[in-house]
Amino acid sequence: MFKSKNNPMNPNTTDTLIGEGTIFEGTIKSSATIRIEGTITGSIECSGDVMIGEKGNVKCNISARDVVLAGKLHGDVTTKGKIVIASTGQLYGNVSTPSFTIQEGGIFHGISTMHTKNSQESTTPIQTSSNIASNQ
Repeated sequence: MFKSKNNPMNPNTTDTLIGEGTIFEGTIKSSATIRIEGTITGSIECSGDVMIGEKGNVKCNISARDVVLAGKLHGDVTTKGKIVIASTGQLYGNVSTPSFTIQEGGIFHGISTMHTKNSQESTTPIQTSSNIASNQ
């Protein structure tokens, strides 16, 4: 249950689960992966990945290695790796990432800034409003 400070966290393991029906307000700082199925308002700083499930409803800014979004997010996202908006995902906010994928049906409304994995330098931001649906 309690981890020794001598053993660094593995960012590839799911350490924190915010379950369906849970409401959290505040700042989450984690060295490992976070999975969200509940509601969060505040901010998330994560060395691992942040996964927002279909039932997840998040109103905050997120900084993480990778983000996978299948629920709803209102806020800005910064990743060192990639962001994936699944077919059920909705993102209303700005994105800064080296890799950005929107699956068919996913919604993105905001400004995306692309940068390389080794650098925070970015290209010119492009404002987009995207709703990729299978019925179009």
